[in-house]
Amino acid sequence: MHDIGRISVIMAAYNAGKTIDTAISSVLSQTYGNFELIVINDCSADDTADKVRSFSDERIVLLENETNMGVSKTRHRGAAEAKGEWIAILDSDDAWEPDKLEKQAGLQSRTGAELLYTGSAFMDADGHRLDAVLDVPETVDRRRLLKQNILSNSSALVRRELFLQNELPDDSIHEDFACWLKILGTGRTAYGVNEPLLIYRLSGSSKSGNKLRSAKMNWRTYRAVGLNVFSAFYYMVCYTLNGLKKYSKLKH
Repeated sequence: MHDIGRISVIMAAYNAGKTIDTAISSVLSQTYGNFELIVINDCSADDTADKVRSFSDERIVLLENETNMGVSKTRHRGAAEAKGEWIAILDSDDAWEPDKLEKQAGLQSRTGAELLYTGSAFMDADGHRLDAVLDVPETVDRRRLLKQNILSNSSALVRRELFLQNELPDDSIHEDFACWLKILGTGRTAYGVNEPLLIYRLSGSSKSGNKLRSAKMNWRTYRAVGLNVFSAFYYMVCYTLNGLKKYSKLKH
């Protein structure tokens, strides 16, 4: 077992009562035990907070936003109050395999990586596993990531100071994509575990669920990280073509 220090798992939650049990349970089942789970309730109108309180584990920290802040600023609050050296993000409707953090810790120990990711499995909106897996490359640099965001937010493990230095808490863009691009823009390389350690919930209600809205957010993301209009257009074309190929690449 490689201990890379404490990992702060950040989970923003808004009206997540139907899914947050699964997400929290998957964190508490991790074979890597040196973590804290920070759940930030963003003024939910359902039983989200009660669901979190029903877990009796001292590693869980529940924060309550006084006003609805949106997912990006809510994640920022969690990261700012985190005690760990590392940040791992898990959306409240996704889940992890039990050895997700352990395998990433092992990879970090071998490579010295400061940003890591994994492959993905999928479940439908009701939590039923699908027969599909999304593979990821062993490494990714900024140029490759610009063409397709293969670094799933809920699979990320990143040094806390890097996250705080490079995040853009703005719900009008893909804030996670922008953060990874800014980090890799410093010359760093991200390292991946090509195993489906993230179980991603497919839901049309997510920010990326509406394709047109997602495309507009993607354009704003490119501009937010400093691409000029011509470069942004080129990478938008690449991103769109790769997106069309994405599901054909899933292994069934």
